[in-house]
Amino acid sequence: METRQASAALGVKEPPALEGRITVRVGGMSCASCANRIERGLNKLDGVKAANVNLAIEKATVVYDPSKTGVNDFVKVITDLGYRVETEKVELKITGMSCASCANRIENGLTKAPGVTRAVVNLATEKATVEFDPETISVDALIKTVEDIGYGAFKAEGAADREKQEREREARRQVFLFVFSAVLTLPLVATMVGEAMGVHMGDLLMSKIFQFVLGTLVQAVAGYQFYRGAYKALKNGSANMDVLVALGTTAAYLYSVAYTFFAEGGTYYETSAALLTLIILGKMLEAIAKGRTSEAIKKLMGLQPKTARVVRDGVEQDIPVEEVVVGDLIAVRPGEKIPVDGIVRQGHSAVDESMLTGESIPVEKSAGDEVIGATINKNGALRFEATKVGKDTALAQIIRLVEEAQGSKAPIQRVADQVSGWFVPGVVLVAVITFVGWYLATRNFTQALINFTAVLVIACPCALGLATPTAIMVGTGKGAENGILIKGGEHLEKAHQVNAIVLDKTGTITKGEPEVTDLLPASGTDEKELLRLAAIAEVDSEHPLGMAIVQRARDEGYNIGHPDSFEAIPGHGVRAVIEGKQVLLGNQKLMREAGIEPGEIAAQVELLETQGKTAMTLAVDGRIAGVVAVADTVKEHSAEAVAALKKLGIDVIMITGDNRRTAEAIARQVGIEHVLAEVLPQDKASEVEKLRAQGRVVAMVGDGINDAPALATSDLGIAIGTGTDVAMEAADVTLMRGDLRGIAESIRLSKRTIRKIQQNLFWALIYNTLGIPLAAFGLLSPIIAGTAMAFSSVSVVSNSLLLKRFDPKKA
Repeated sequence: METRQASAALGVKEPPALEGRITVRVGGMSCASCANRIERGLNKLDGVKAANVNLAIEKATVVYDPSKTGVNDFVKVITDLGYRVETEKVELKITGMSCASCANRIENGLTKAPGVTRAVVNLATEKATVEFDPETISVDALIKTVEDIGYGAFKAEGAADREKQEREREARRQVFLFVFSAVLTLPLVATMVGEAMGVHMGDLLMSKIFQFVLGTLVQAVAGYQFYRGAYKALKNGSANMDVLVALGTTAAYLYSVAYTFFAEGGTYYETSAALLTLIILGKMLEAIAKGRTSEAIKKLMGLQPKTARVVRDGVEQDIPVEEVVVGDLIAVRPGEKIPVDGIVRQGHSAVDESMLTGESIPVEKSAGDEVIGATINKNGALRFEATKVGKDTALAQIIRLVEEAQGSKAPIQRVADQVSGWFVPGVVLVAVITFVGWYLATRNFTQALINFTAVLVIACPCALGLATPTAIMVGTGKGAENGILIKGGEHLEKAHQVNAIVLDKTGTITKGEPEVTDLLPASGTDEKELLRLAAIAEVDSEHPLGMAIVQRARDEGYNIGHPDSFEAIPGHGVRAVIEGKQVLLGNQKLMREAGIEPGEIAAQVELLETQGKTAMTLAVDGRIAGVVAVADTVKEHSAEAVAALKKLGIDVIMITGDNRRTAEAIARQVGIEHVLAEVLPQDKASEVEKLRAQGRVVAMVGDGINDAPALATSDLGIAIGTGTDVAMEAADVTLMRGDLRGIAESIRLSKRTIRKIQQNLFWALIYNTLGIPLAAFGLLSPIIAGTAMAFSSVSVVSNSLLLKRFDPKKA
């Protein structure tokens, strides 16, 4: 008989230690060494358990002990290191203030709230302007803070989306700097080209003073951002890309200044100016490409409806979706989006859930069925009761999962992090050695300086830093679009290594909706009495097989009472006292342990089990009363999914609490050769552990509470999205469709993403490994080196974006 859930069998765990987790947006990073420096600074704080900084999405995620540290400490560390924490700004309309002390009280209360970086309350306008970290505190929580102090507050219109504004402002700034520097650099480059071709470009363009003015403007205006970044990095005892750019361009610029005012000789203003122009062009293109990597999140956020039509006091009224509360009755007309999660109370319709699950066929909904916010009501009118709103909705949780996944680091990134940590100091050392070597060998200061500059500007730690996170972002986003939620980069990486998959039977391979197929009474009992006693014995059970028996009895009009006593026996059946009689209902193992011989029904049980049915024997006061057979239907695409996994070279194993004959009958239907039968709930995890001990990388797929330990034990836990929240919490990957084909899709996606990461790392390492020696040996001019540096990061991000074309459904 299939495994029964029993909390006692799972054991009682100690409560987890107090732990907080926040994610903040960080501005001002230019390369991987910036991210590493912030990460090291955060990890040094007392109470910080782990800190990850992702350069690609410009976010820092910190796991910490709230009793020792908090968001204000993290903000201080980041700003002290020379970076900034990006915040959002909101205006709240305040009611109930009467004097300045009211304003001060509210201001102090808001300032002390976690995640608030600045709060200003204006008594005259009756408004509070609050800058806050949206990852830590919400607008609703800010309003509640004001209300707790004793005043009223609501969101004022026109609240600024600071993140969008910051991105747009930064893009405009880089475009301006590029155009500014390009216009001033063009005459300098034209002069250089003309001189090389023997063409006189005119006295003005050839004038060193004129070239000095143009070069100085470019160096001062376009180069300021690099000087500022370099200063902050050096002040904190580290180095980054800004240091390399500032050093290289300043060397060429100062050399030119010296030969303009203090000595006779050629100048290289065009070199420093062109380098800055090309690098700014690269940063501009990189910012555009990086913005595209987060399109999946933007698309998910765009699914959220803005308003809901609630029924209050019998009247329909449209309100902002933020104002919907649990218990509200919501009306949805054909073609409209369902605003929040809930349960249908009236109406019948088909709902398109493809935007969340990837399943194109609309799902029929009627009274009692669950609906998910952001899905589309197709053809009927529905009224449903809101059960989850705000951050608790399925869409909000999916967005949170994808954001956390995109903010996580894959193990493969550690190599790049270690390399980039020493990269810049190493490059500076190589550049110095290059300068000294060339000068000693040739006594040509100009040639030594040119090669020194080329080494500094060819090196690009950015490509290394972006290689992994950009691919992880696009990969996890692509997964979300196809109904595959991957919790982190480490799980995406682990999926491509899986070589054995354990599938739970009930609810995973099968639909988990069993029905009674046979009622075989023993002599002295009739079918009605057999069904009645079995239903009373199982009425308090939560097991799907027991619920199927109860449902059959109710369908036939039985008035089912409750037993005098009830006990679930995990993996065996149930024991109950009904009308003073001792009743056992379960598998043959339960009967044997009770000392009850099967007698004449043994052959019938065996026949039923070979047909893939679960045969449960009913015994009353130690005597066999009959057999109740229940069968679960295999999911439509289970056999196809198993075949796809085998094609990927993965061993497929089915695990179940059913007896071996029943289990093997189901396994044959879907093409599985390896079966682990008669496994108790508490033993599922140990069976997974045994497979891992054989050296296999094991993925466990399940949907129930009793699958959670096995999901956690496996190398990769995969939960079916139609299952319980407990299983989804324990899993590393969640399949929103409840379709097993998603397993092969997630593994294909993992393999393609890891291939992209490997390509990115290869080209980033090869680029630097070949580029630096070529520059050191004088085989690259600084301008060519600068061009290569400017486009190395763009090429890595663009390669990651090619993942958007990948369809994981296609083998």
